[in-house]
Amino acid sequence: MTKWAGRTAIEIAEAVRQKMVTPREVVADHLAAIAARNGRVGAFRVVRATAALAEADEVGARTDLARLPLAGVPVAVKDNLPVRGESTRNGSAATPTTLAAEDHATVARLRAAGAVVVGLTHVPELCVFGTTDGVHGIARNPWDPSRTAGGSSGGSAAAVAAGLVPLALGNDGMGSLRIPAAHCGLIGLKPGTGRVPSLGGAWFGMSENGPLATTAADARLMFSVLAGEPGPGADEPATPPRGLRIAVSTRSPIAGVRVGGAYASLARQAARVLVEAGHRVSAAHPPYPLTFGTVILARWTGGTAQDAEGLDPRLLTPRTRRHAAVGRAAGRLGMLRADHRGALNERLAPFFEEYDVLLTPALARRGPAAAAWHERGWLANILVNTACSPMTPPWNLSGNPALAMPFGSLPTGLPGSVQLVGRPGSEHQLLDVVAQLEQARPWTRTAPATHQSRA
Repeated sequence: MTKWAGRTAIEIAEAVRQKMVTPREVVADHLAAIAARNGRVGAFRVVRATAALAEADEVGARTDLARLPLAGVPVAVKDNLPVRGESTRNGSAATPTTLAAEDHATVARLRAAGAVVVGLTHVPELCVFGTTDGVHGIARNPWDPSRTAGGSSGGSAAAVAAGLVPLALGNDGMGSLRIPAAHCGLIGLKPGTGRVPSLGGAWFGMSENGPLATTAADARLMFSVLAGEPGPGADEPATPPRGLRIAVSTRSPIAGVRVGGAYASLARQAARVLVEAGHRVSAAHPPYPLTFGTVILARWTGGTAQDAEGLDPRLLTPRTRRHAAVGRAAGRLGMLRADHRGALNERLAPFFEEYDVLLTPALARRGPAAAAWHERGWLANILVNTACSPMTPPWNLSGNPALAMPFGSLPTGLPGSVQLVGRPGSEHQLLDVVAQLEQARPWTRTAPATHQSRA
């Protein structure tokens, strides 16, 4: 590691505010790390080396530097969010190369807080699948480059897990933050509906923008900035919470998809730690509808059909074309009704009246190989995605806040992960629980270089 690459966002920002280091020095260190290690993990589509250094100088010259919560902190941005002066390719050859005239609102908030955008990260085409690969490259898990980094925010997760940036911005329409966070040993927070500026109703309002980070404190800081909260981190409790009513469930929401024993065991281990921390933990399963798998498939494909409108189908990969075609058929068959969210929340309401937090496995099985999945058939992609990550989609449809966080390890040696789900508006409470688990069972924040070189 260089001097500043590998540090937390909080450490970097404090050092910049205290003028122990300049934003240019911090950004230059991270650019050196990217140059040395990005080739192994495939995190970035675009590295903004010259622009980032110039923007770091602008941050250093700001008169409000001492008050910036993310002063000089390098961040990566998922390549489906507009960054001023860059094209937004969304993982596809079919998207225009037009340079964005303005930042997305979330990017603008990060910049206003003092962050410097060092690059745009790889995504699967139109952010559809749980493996990040396509015509622009393949994002690999820094802990084991033979495996996928997950998707669709896979490039962002790879960048943070490899220590190339302390924070990355992604989004989550069916688990696209939580899945790569779980694969790569990170915290990935999908905020609840309306808490952070979104992509304007993408995927029928299921997609939310949020942070990828290595510590609870960094995740809280970035979430607070994205949510426009005054005094980021001010909601952090002086003492850890006790007495939360926590349900633990290892049951898959999708009928016929089984959660592997190692992944279920992680959730039960985390439950025992939470009991020791003074919480009331019970085994209880949310009342998922039996038809949930059909409903979520319709929205998954229907969202892609919307995103593909106006794009040249000849430039889309075969799996994306088929996905969009299925979505159009779902629309014609009336399977994209607007009342699905309301019906699900009505069904879940008694559960979240009884419990404050739901704890589940984040994944159900090992991540697929890092490979050209975009060249394989549609059904093969659907099956591998569903088998790996059935636990995340319910909370996009319901709108509840949910996150994946590191916990324990798997028999393969890769980081383990669990998922926490809360009531609307409970993002900080979920991060309180993450902080407790982090203190009780600390994790290695980034992948050692020896793992990153194991191609």
